[in-house]
Amino acid sequence: MAGIKTFSFPVRIYFEDTDSGGVVYHANYLKFMERARTEWLRSVDIDQHHLKHHDHIMFVVHRIDIQYKLPARFNDDLIVKSELKDIGSSKIEFRQMIYRDNEMLIDASVDIACIDSEKFKPVRIPSTVKEIMESL
Repeated sequence: MAGIKTFSFPVRIYFEDTDSGGVVYHANYLKFMERARTEWLRSVDIDQHHLKHHDHIMFVVHRIDIQYKLPARFNDDLIVKSELKDIGSSKIEFRQMIYRDNEMLIDASVDIACIDSEKFKPVRIPSTVKEIMESL
């Protein structure tokens, strides 16, 4: 199912996602963005389990620049939008935004590194994976 440069992933906020102030705990937004990137990879038939166990690579977060604009609260329905910005030889750049209706709550830039799953050193993104991403 290729052709998805921008991917949207729905998230509902549960009580367990909130802090004592009743708003989403700041670290949980990172979890929501991680889930959205994982689901995006699945939607373009990139299997991270296969990559780790057969190709011996993993995608890991290298850098995040995040701006918290507005809080989400219990029972909110959110959309995590992930935009593929650039693909290098061993790095993928995303912009991820979290919305409630038309209000942007979170705006983040996320750099993902491709690493050897045993040595934890940067490696090139496999050509088959890079071709799929570049074709979007």
